[in-house]
Amino acid sequence: MQSSEIRKRFLEFFEKRGHAIIPSASLITSDEKGVTNPTLFNTAGMQPLIPYLLGQPYLIDGQETKRLVDVQKCLRTVDIDDVGNKTHATFFEMLGNWSLGDYFKEDAIKWSYEFLTSKEEGLGLDPARLYVTVFEGDENAPRDDEVANIWREIFKKNSVCDFEGNTLNGKASRIFFMPASANWWEVGESGPCGPDTEMFYDVSNTYRGRGLTKEQFIEADAKKEVVEMWNDVFMQYEKRDGKIIDKLPKPSVDTGAGLE
Repeated sequence: MQSSEIRKRFLEFFEKRGHAIIPSASLITSDEKGVTNPTLFNTAGMQPLIPYLLGQPYLIDGQETKRLVDVQKCLRTVDIDDVGNKTHATFFEMLGNWSLGDYFKEDAIKWSYEFLTSKEEGLGLDPARLYVTVFEGDENAPRDDEVANIWREIFKKNSVCDFEGNTLNGKASRIFFMPASANWWEVGESGPCGPDTEMFYDVSNTYRGRGLTKEQFIEADAKKEVVEMWNDVFMQYEKRDGKIIDKLPKPSVDTGAGLE
């Protein structure tokens, strides 16, 4: 499948589900609408949309629009030392769909799974090679059991594996609770933030149909045998000067998948 086909399928998939297709913002950030960008370049699809994730209405032809989809130009200087390995590029494009106070965790996760695995509308990937991580909780926010339960139901419904429990009881799993360093997204010291769930694919085809322990999963990730493909962020909090100050009045969904 060519990159042009991946872009087309992604945009059409979410357009069919009520999302307005919007153009990529410039690669260079601009301070506007009262929000100061913390970086020179846009580093993620959500960055140009920060005012709207904080609650400002997104207007198209004068009408508020709560579902958006785009392909955003990005560049991350923080990743420069990693460029050249199997998972990092300099310039890249980020596929993203957005709910601005509309749908939340269940629909976001369900559609991510459908796009990754659907042969008709999506990428047609093998669900038996899919693993996910979930926020384990800390002093800022509780463990995201809601998301873990959504994934359990998806795996069970689609007969991905004979799923039993999770890593807390030591059994092999497809769902792993991870710390904020892995499963919490923010774009600097101030702005919207929240827990996320990340989807990983067994690119080595080593573990197809198998559950892994948390230790095995971490090792496979370090070896790039499983690689992160998509990130669903649940923007529930606002951070200011490095501290969580409040919950957002309208929780939103921010997703990102590197096209390359």
